[in-house]
Amino acid sequence: MLSQGTAVISNASVDGRAVGAFATYNLEQVEAVVAAGEQTELPVLLLAGSSHFRHANRRLLAVLALTAAEHARTEVGVHLDHCRDLDELRWCVEAGYSSVMYDGSHDPFEQNVAGTADAVRIAHDRGVWVEGELGAVGGDEDVSTGVRTGAMTDPQQAAEFVDRTGVDALAVAVGNVHGFSPDARLDLERLAEIRQAVSVPLVLHGASGLPAEEVRKAIKLGVAKINVNAELRRAYLDAAAAALPDLVEGADAVGMWRAGRQAVQQQVVETLLAYGT
Repeated sequence: MLSQGTAVISNASVDGRAVGAFATYNLEQVEAVVAAGEQTELPVLLLAGSSHFRHANRRLLAVLALTAAEHARTEVGVHLDHCRDLDELRWCVEAGYSSVMYDGSHDPFEQNVAGTADAVRIAHDRGVWVEGELGAVGGDEDVSTGVRTGAMTDPQQAAEFVDRTGVDALAVAVGNVHGFSPDARLDLERLAEIRQAVSVPLVLHGASGLPAEEVRKAIKLGVAKINVNAELRRAYLDAAAAALPDLVEGADAVGMWRAGRQAVQQQVVETLLAYGT
């Protein structure tokens, strides 16, 4: 079923767990994420966002994700990730997305507040919940590796941001980066201060490569949504590369896609079991 309202993330926050939000660029990845949610009987979020639209036509990917969510045997949300365009955000809200993220984190504070507040007004009119971001999570969510951390979220500024914008969830920068970075470590003390300063659930982008115990501590400190992308890309590519030599002669593209889908599903299952219970 297609997730509705903020319960999927607010319940996770109350229960001390995190909902997995998984990047999708094509049919196989959408199928894999939904299948993993059904296998584990845990809620999942399909990330069909702004960077993904650079690869897949926005309308086609949105329809694909929404249709898969509506027919799933578990709760599946469809989330617009890292949107900086209010017209695009409005389009996704009207298309039926269950949640959206307005990313003004690279703008000056007042501009971020104004843009995020506009996004909240657009989305809340349709019952759609909104994630904002404060601080700078480094890297490109599609390809990044070895990225340095950006400016971290200030706890007191986070309180002001949440109060003035009315966001339902807040993505924070506490040492996390997009993609794999062997040197990335979470500032758990800062995260705890943010948790004390704001009442909304927190979101972690860029957990790839972080020690599992560190991520579990972050969940205990209020992180209720974790975005996953790099691990899925790596799982898909590794499986496709391994299968390809045996498939080339027969031009078996379906076999390659199947291998990638199965690998992504397994990765999502492992992530859900680690962070979703």
